[in-house]
Amino acid sequence: MDRTAPAPPQFPAGAYAAPSGYDDGRLRAQIAEIERAPVRLREAVAGLAGDQLSAVYRNWSIRQIVHHLADSHLNGYIRFRLALTEERPTIKPYDESSWARLEDAVSADVEPSLRLLEGVHTRWGHLARSLSQEALLRSFYHPESRETVPLWRHLDQYAWHGRHHTQQIVWVREHRLAP
Repeated sequence: MDRTAPAPPQFPAGAYAAPSGYDDGRLRAQIAEIERAPVRLREAVAGLAGDQLSAVYRNWSIRQIVHHLADSHLNGYIRFRLALTEERPTIKPYDESSWARLEDAVSADVEPSLRLLEGVHTRWGHLARSLSQEALLRSFYHPESRETVPLWRHLDQYAWHGRHHTQQIVWVREHRLAP
């Protein structure tokens, strides 16, 4: 580890900025981002193994970040589907930090999570592209934030979330694992 590396930034891909309203052009770009996210993540971890996957960005290792993305985006996809099939469902939050401390997130190979993310994002993109604006205005209720979240904004947040965590891995590669 390079001890001269700067402290990792809080938001290496920039802080999330929610759009003020539904924007079809932005939505289409974010769906494309959802579809590309697994490829970008796979590229970010390409060639990393063992101790390299244990390199830490702030609080989590690269391995934990990969597993977190799979966990989070699987939950996000399920929430998306619930909002399409139920009237404003209340979603179940989960403690992502506790999930990241579970043994599979700490020590398991990242390949199953990469494959899971590829499958989830392929289906999510396909489903999202098939929806009308009316369907994308459907929503769910998030009890932690006490917000009603429309599906178009949910997609926007998850497109950013994938970029955010993938850029954390890129940062570690550039600042802590660089030769």
